[in-house]
Amino acid sequence: MATIGIFKYEAETKSFPAGEVIFQKGDPGDVMYVIQEGEVQIVYRDQILDTVGPGGVVGEMALVNKSPRSAAAIAKTDCTVVPLDEEAFKRHVHHTPFFAIQVMRVLADRLRRMNETL
Repeated sequence: MATIGIFKYEAETKSFPAGEVIFQKGDPGDVMYVIQEGEVQIVYRDQILDTVGPGGVVGEMALVNKSPRSAAAIAKTDCTVVPLDEEAFKRHVHHTPFFAIQVMRVLADRLRRMNETL
C-alpha cells in the first residue's frame, strides 16, 4: 500500500509484541490500524486470511460499517501501528482521497477471501 508515507512519522502509535492479539472477532470496531512496522495476521475461523506488513491496514471493515470485528488480528512479529478512529480516517481521506480507494480495495479483497473459506 503506497500510503505508508502518510503515516510514517505519525506520533500516535501503539506497539504490540509478537503473538499479542490486537483485536478479537466480535470486539467493537471503532478503530482501524495502519501498520507502521512489523507484520500482522488476519485470522478467521482458525485460518490466516492475510499477513499485513508496513503500509497495510487492519480493522477497516468494522470501522467502515460500525459493526463488531469479523476476524481477529494478531501480531506476527513485534509491530507498531497507527490507530485511526472514524474522525482520523475521514481527515486522511479528505487530505489523500486515494487512501479511501486503497482501503476499499483491501476490504473487497478480504471479503472475497472470507467467502472462499465458507
